[in-house]
Amino acid sequence: MQYIKRESAKELRRAAKEYPVVALLGPRQSGKTTLAQKVFHKKKYVSLENLDDREFAINDPNQFLDHYENAIIDEV
Repeated sequence: MQYIKRESAKELRRAAKEYPVVALLGPRQSGKTTLAQKVFHKKKYVSLENLDDREFAINDPNQFLDHYENAIIDEV
C-alpha cells in the first residue's frame, strides 16, 4: 500500500510542539491512524479497539497512561 503525503502532516507536527495532546478527527477510513503513525513513527501505539487494552484503560487509567505516556492512542 502506498502512503499519500498529506499537507496536514506539517500542521500536526506544529500542533504537537505547541500542545501536550493533539486529536485527529475525521471520517472512517480517511487515513488518521496512518498519518499519526507516519508523523510520530517513534512513539508507542495502542488501539482501544483491542479489548485487553480497552479494559486496561478502563480498569486502571493511571497505570494505562503511565505505560502509554507520550503515545498514539487510537480509537478513543
